[in-house]
Amino acid sequence: MNNKERFIEIYHQNIHRPGADKLLDYLLSHNSDFFEAPASARFHGSYEGGLLEHSLNVYDCLKDYLSRQRVKETYGLQYSEESIAIVALLHDLCKINCYKKGTRNVKENGQWIQVPTYEYNDQMPYGHGEKSVYMISGYMRLTREEAFAIRYHMGFAGSEDSRNVGTAFEMFPLAFALSTADMEATYFIEGKK
Repeated sequence: MNNKERFIEIYHQNIHRPGADKLLDYLLSHNSDFFEAPASARFHGSYEGGLLEHSLNVYDCLKDYLSRQRVKETYGLQYSEESIAIVALLHDLCKINCYKKGTRNVKENGQWIQVPTYEYNDQMPYGHGEKSVYMISGYMRLTREEAFAIRYHMGFAGSEDSRNVGTAFEMFPLAFALSTADMEATYFIEGKK
């Protein structure tokens, strides 16, 4: 099973609220490059299909984090399979249609050569997490905790006021869990290739 098939299978098995089918139709349409887009221009997942791979990695990391005994018993974190799939698979929808193929110059063996790269060109500059929440909300309703989890998934690595991040983590533990999964996927699984 390839990444696209796996994403669709997880989505169909877990996400059933009204509008979910329309959102998946959009992701699969020619109006979206979700399944081909990179996850970043130069760092983790900076290759075709990187965004899809990253979304699946975050899903796996979040499922693993939430299955830990301490997380379930001591912290009391328990979420529906639907909420887990929504926040993990859809947290970076903000990156759809933002990366364009280009080239950059690098020096190899004393010679400048052009290498392929991606250039970031966001035609809807609405922020990061908040843009994903906005895009999802056009198709289906999010719970408050899901919305805050997606909004603050960058955690303290984002450009948000750190007081807001800490408060969001305290109020909505799924935000902390998603941020942890996102960082694990980004820095440990994907890294800089």
